[in-house]
Amino acid sequence: MQNPVTGHSRFAELLRIDGRDLDVRTIGPGEEAASIVFLHEGLGSVDLWRSYPTEIADACAERAIVYSRYGHGWSDVQREERSVDFMDHEALVVLPELIEAVGARNPILVGHSDGASIALLHASRHPVAAMVLLAPHVFTEPSGLAEIRAARDRFENTDLIQRMARYHRDPEATFKTWNNVWLNPDFEPWNIESVLADVTCPVLLIQGEADEYGTMAQIDAISRQLGGSVDQLRLPNCRHSPHLDRSACTSDATTRFIKEVLEATNR
Repeated sequence: MQNPVTGHSRFAELLRIDGRDLDVRTIGPGEEAASIVFLHEGLGSVDLWRSYPTEIADACAERAIVYSRYGHGWSDVQREERSVDFMDHEALVVLPELIEAVGARNPILVGHSDGASIALLHASRHPVAAMVLLAPHVFTEPSGLAEIRAARDRFENTDLIQRMARYHRDPEATFKTWNNVWLNPDFEPWNIESVLADVTCPVLLIQGEADEYGTMAQIDAISRQLGGSVDQLRLPNCRHSPHLDRSACTSDATTRFIKEVLEATNR
């Protein structure tokens, strides 16, 4: 399907990755372009990014790869409980296989929340040109876990399941696999700060000052320990989704950062 403004194409397909069918969308030029891979949040999917991937692909004239992880969106439904090391599996097994399948060599990763954590874990072991991380987290915080408990109450007592049904094949399974693993007592000690020194690519960190799932301690810890260059963008009047709450600022900063990386690497 063609973008009526830019003429860039969007292709959607199910790719068999790690034994599961994943919904993968491609936006923009073909494989000759640099690839920007988008990794969604814990309750996210391809469609919940809204217009952000298209805006970035169009502004940078590069290819965006957007996919829904197992258990999300229109990818295969996950019935079993999620293991506490699920992000390691996504980063070190699923994402490398997907990158190979779509021909996204040395990609730029854009990750949001859980997707940002997965991006960091991946970049500690695999070549990555650069990363933009929205509301990243590298350890649990009491305030974040309290909000996840509150989300369970909203799911059980409001129309959240109906709203999620617009974007997920099985909204109840999507919610419960996410919520249950984060509230599993075995997950509370989760901390990935030990991998940060192994991440050497340029990184842009974007976080809302009113983020209900994480404090500024997250991006401060990442900035102190990364093995490469890092920039921060702290957004006032912004909660957990900068690309939605402060869309213009987030898209502008993302585009500027990616263009600088591409220019510096002659891509």
